[in-house]
Amino acid sequence: MKTTVPARPPLAIGSPAHKELLCSFFTESHDPYVPAELQWPALSGDVVKRLQALPIWEEAVRTEAETALAVLTMGAAEKDPILSKAITLQGYEEQRHAEILKLLTEKYGIPVPAFSPAAPADPSWAFMRIGYGECFDSFFAFGLFALARDSGFFPPPLVELFEPIMQEEGRHIIFHVNWVAYNQARLPYAGRPRYVFRRGLAMWLQALSRLKTAMRIKGAADSGQDNFTMNAHAQFGDISPREFVELCLRENEKRLAPYDPRLLRPEFVPSIARALLPTLPRGGRD
Repeated sequence: MKTTVPARPPLAIGSPAHKELLCSFFTESHDPYVPAELQWPALSGDVVKRLQALPIWEEAVRTEAETALAVLTMGAAEKDPILSKAITLQGYEEQRHAEILKLLTEKYGIPVPAFSPAAPADPSWAFMRIGYGECFDSFFAFGLFALARDSGFFPPPLVELFEPIMQEEGRHIIFHVNWVAYNQARLPYAGRPRYVFRRGLAMWLQALSRLKTAMRIKGAADSGQDNFTMNAHAQFGDISPREFVELCLRENEKRLAPYDPRLLRPEFVPSIARALLPTLPRGGRD
């Protein structure tokens, strides 16, 4: 006998049911691991040198510390207790990411300057910008992580340690796009244009920030200052721009698939990637 799965009720964006689902999805999918209990693997000298050569650690530690403080500040400022609980939990997860990076750099002898972030003056604006930044970063990070995993750049024990962090980023960006949509839908119509402009500005500023970072890395590579950037293709295998974007699209879909399909997904970056895909070179096999 064929079993019929009951259809889930439709979800109205901005409704109490939307908020309840958004927050319950986030809290119930939380992984309660403790950074201090992680077992860091003993790595060969070559692997340690590859990790030390990555030009990301100082910026990663700084970004995670700033993000953690900003999200925790937003959690404290949020007046809705259900949303506040979920946002505060995200802040705790971001704080965990910063702690894991600190443990990693200490374990494998990667020097990172000490950094003390300042709390944002406007928590809501900072939280919105952070969310759009994570939407940009996660899309490409999912692909890069898969490349590093499949190429052996990261050994399996290290991949296993960082897998929960990558999955958390997927949860964070789902929370962000739904939080933004929920807040916008709750506004009176007269207040929505200003909010839409605020969203667009936050997205543009984060896109500009990523472009500046990419240009800085390219400039360092062109001048011979960044050996990792120049040799990355050899480390990760021969992959063309089109193949890399296709990988990012697959990994993005896979990371977000486990969660309730009624929740919104980030679409801006994947949509741009799909639109650009036909123009990108596939490499020697084209």
